[in-house]
Amino acid sequence: MIAGLLGTATGGCVALFLWLLQMVTMVFWQFPHLLYLLPVAGLISGLLYQWAGHGVERGNRLIFEQIRNPDGLVPLRMAPLVLAGTLLTHLCGGSAGREGTAVQMGGSLAGGLGRWLRFSGARRQTLLQSGLAGGFGAVFGTPLAGIVYAFEAPQTDRWRLQALGPCVVAAMLGHLTATACGTTHATCSIADITNTSASAWLQMHGLLLLAGVAFVLTGRLYVKASENVGRVLNHWIQRSWLRPVCGGLLLVLLVSITGQTEALGLGADCNPWQPQATSLATVFTPGGSGWSSWWWKLIFTALTVGSGLRGGEVTPLFYIGATLGHSLSRLLRLPVDLLSGLGFVTVFGAALRVPVTSLVLGLELFGWRDVELWTGLIVMQVAQRVAAGWRRKQQRRGF
Repeated sequence: MIAGLLGTATGGCVALFLWLLQMVTMVFWQFPHLLYLLPVAGLISGLLYQWAGHGVERGNRLIFEQIRNPDGLVPLRMAPLVLAGTLLTHLCGGSAGREGTAVQMGGSLAGGLGRWLRFSGARRQTLLQSGLAGGFGAVFGTPLAGIVYAFEAPQTDRWRLQALGPCVVAAMLGHLTATACGTTHATCSIADITNTSASAWLQMHGLLLLAGVAFVLTGRLYVKASENVGRVLNHWIQRSWLRPVCGGLLLVLLVSITGQTEALGLGADCNPWQPQATSLATVFTPGGSGWSSWWWKLIFTALTVGSGLRGGEVTPLFYIGATLGHSLSRLLRLPVDLLSGLGFVTVFGAALRVPVTSLVLGLELFGWRDVELWTGLIVMQVAQRVAAGWRRKQQRRGF
């Protein structure tokens, strides 16, 4: 019952957030020169967190740490702070996502509810996981992936099965509440592949494995780029509230030099004032993405998120993977929609180290009936597992 209440509240908050996000995105589309105010947005966001955000600056990582810690706390003030910061980032064209905001809102509401009910230990951990499931399931319309994400993302030593029931309830009610509030989600489909001989089938899946390696490496490249941006800014700028300002300045400078604007913002929907721009709505069709779209989105998102400008990173990872898949489909002569869809979920899974979530997300977004999608996702899982094993081996060697 408590998880159901939490899921309903989270779904309502996510619906409000998505509506506000759509409004500020439309304002930016109509007035693209708001990009030059991104450093100001970073300053406001940085000062907000300096003034009222002590203890919540780490965002998702804080929630994951508290799930692993039975005595951990997630302050309720995280929800309004991340909401305001994310809307400011998107109003001025920062390349960020929405999942981080939804997850942090769910975790913050769970933390506040847990303190009000005086929960501790395993009950508090379960409530926090339920908040993750509700936020992720509501923001993407994928409750099953939200359930798996709540168990996999915190990277606990073992999955606590006693939390399964509450996570299911929170994810389902979060999704249903957001939908009842008018939230809609983009639908994607992958065409069936027919009349494929055994040799052609083997050749295609061999090429898919190569593409999977490229997706995994790209996901890890994004993580390293984002971490390095944060590390350099932390080293040279001692005041935390100035780092988002520097990130905004660097992004404005980069856009001014390169003229690249299509990788700004969320990247999920078509911009009516820039109809030729690449987005997740166009990338699944031939000619719907440029060769370097994935690269610019990776750089812009690493600068935005790594500098401390608020917002998630999952939707940009979707964009990076889908556009990279689109480019690889031209090189490997594979179906555009299949490779874009596999890149969509694999780069996300590799970057956040949630391979099972990426598998469930792919099936939930693109359909459960397509055999080629199943086998393609399995190949992507193999690529992620091989990369994870190689990474552990390098760590043992001291690299």
